[in-house]
Amino acid sequence: MAELEWRMTKERFHSGRWRHCIVGVIMSRADLDYAIQMRELPDFFELRLDRLVSVVEQLEKKMLRLRAPLIITARHSAESGANHLSSRQRRDLLSRFLPRAHYVDVELRSVPVFQPLLRLAQNQNVRCIISVHDLKSTPSSRVLRAKARAAKRYGADIFKVATRTDTPAQLARLIDFVMKREVDVAVSAMGIGKLGSVSRILLACAGSALVYGSLSESRIEGQMSLGGLRAQLPSC
Repeated sequence: MAELEWRMTKERFHSGRWRHCIVGVIMSRADLDYAIQMRELPDFFELRLDRLVSVVEQLEKKMLRLRAPLIITARHSAESGANHLSSRQRRDLLSRFLPRAHYVDVELRSVPVFQPLLRLAQNQNVRCIISVHDLKSTPSSRVLRAKARAAKRYGADIFKVATRTDTPAQLARLIDFVMKREVDVAVSAMGIGKLGSVSRILLACAGSALVYGSLSESRIEGQMSLGGLRAQLPSC
């Protein structure tokens, strides 16, 4: 665990950008069973609790067998969250799994409602990812900077942004935001859509702190598998 913390907070590329860590996303019971059996582990597993709500009892029983640190999130329905969960349902899920988490991921829009949860996370030494998911476009650099500053004010250890990258111009805006590092907070950035796959590699090379990959067939347009990421990332 200490080694991972060192990588996330101290090690940088020679250009001064963060070194990436790979995150395997668990979105189903099949993903969970596969993750337990994996030999080559990612740096983190992310538990998409909004998608795992129907198997939450099994998850509690099996999660101790996951051999990598955990990121937990229960996504807002407006940012691709599943099962139309209320704020209370999402908060209860996150609170339930918080003692086992290394990071908790809460959307920027949800922070005002989830302040008690974030204080509890801080008291339990669970770090905070504050995220924005724009499923329609990639905002301007000005807007992205403003959201990153807001995340930092709320205490984010990492600002995560996932945006629509169907065009080279959209992808270029996202890469430019990551490379300029105008806000003093670690950034994890990724594209969704037609250029989503290539965005994961380019953004990792540009300094994105976390790179997310699927454990099975991806349900997210543009998300690569862990195997695909590992095959491409050494070139960075």
